[in-house]
Amino acid sequence: MRYFRQCYFLMLATFFASSASAELVIKVTEGNDQPTVIALSPFNLNGIKINENISDIVAADLRRSGLFRLTPQRDMLAFPSQSSGVYFRDWRLLGAEYLVVGSLSVMPDRRYELEFSLLSINSQRIQFTHKVRSPASEMRDLAHAVSDKIYQAITGIRGAFATRLAYVSVIREGDDFTYRLQVADADGARESLMLESKQPIMSPTWAPSGNELAYVSFETGRPAIFRQNLLTAERQQLTSFKGLNGAPSWSPDGTKLAIVLSKDGNPEIYTLDLNTNKLVRLTRHFAIDTEPTWMPDGKHILFTSDRGGSPQIYKLKLSDKTVKRVTFKGNYNARPNIAPDGRTVAMVHRSSDLFHIAALDLKTGRLLELTETTLDESPSLAPNGAMLMYATKYDNKGILAAVSIDAGVKYNLPAKRGDVREPAWSPYLR
Repeated sequence: MRYFRQCYFLMLATFFASSASAELVIKVTEGNDQPTVIALSPFNLNGIKINENISDIVAADLRRSGLFRLTPQRDMLAFPSQSSGVYFRDWRLLGAEYLVVGSLSVMPDRRYELEFSLLSINSQRIQFTHKVRSPASEMRDLAHAVSDKIYQAITGIRGAFATRLAYVSVIREGDDFTYRLQVADADGARESLMLESKQPIMSPTWAPSGNELAYVSFETGRPAIFRQNLLTAERQQLTSFKGLNGAPSWSPDGTKLAIVLSKDGNPEIYTLDLNTNKLVRLTRHFAIDTEPTWMPDGKHILFTSDRGGSPQIYKLKLSDKTVKRVTFKGNYNARPNIAPDGRTVAMVHRSSDLFHIAALDLKTGRLLELTETTLDESPSLAPNGAMLMYATKYDNKGILAAVSIDAGVKYNLPAKRGDVREPAWSPYLR
């Protein structure tokens, strides 16, 4: 239990960084052994000048998924923008299995419309033709929407390229630290500063609407839970109890937070009604109960506890507060994060001396270690359940990394300068 207490409060330790910039970059480290070959003909802009390269963004999204290999533009014999201009034989000779073509136009309301098609080269047919619209200021959103549509059509899984990430970065100047809560696109672009403080910021978590974050800040001199509207930047302090106030987790309907409070002694799990401010205590045990996360049904909460002698994950039924142990493999399982289907739980797992990220299938009991790095922490699943983000160390620097739920695809998101921690993957935003 002493070791668990040390690990638990290690979350409060300082993160190390060296610069004020924390812009994320993508480095794919491992992809599918047999990627689908897809050709992306440069979209016809019809002379329209835009500040983003839509084709490059879509190509980068598909490449980052690890499931696709993009046909180099230098090998293409033509650059069609409509399906009527496609000669399937030419693309088959290049080894392409799919081809994407499209054309941009300006609508009467001055928004942009991209009409694009996905063609199957082998069957020589159009898979779909689709239109997406966006104002000039949101061309990256338009590009990610294109990527999501292509990804879903080929894999059968909804894409998550149009989602966002929240994370914490830290600037170190001598003995002084500046903590920053940041939000960026899932590919690290369009980074926005939500909060800056000389005191630690921890545990960001998204509201189901995607418009708010809850997090822990030490700006008052002790840990307190805040909520913040990302559209208006309005902030509200939710707790100020003596002792620990931590680990917020939104209920699926957005009306409550599951939180950890130690105001009555040991850390225990509570729910906080965001409309009435009513607190309900859920656990009563001499052990440490922490890191709650709601299951998608809204009727159960997963949490970490060392009540069995070592940190393990338990499931609490809200209707009668009964508790059932979930994890049995390994001597340390913590920080649960549940997939939207309610079946897969990502967690920090230790079976020897190293901390890895693992995924547990709640139906079969199969546990799969997904990472091979060390000191892995803070797993956060994408809203489609296909990938997860986590924090790790690389070259003695804190970075974010991603891995597919079958461990077949991996990529890193190091900051250009400095360290990043505490990733939280957003829900679908539209």
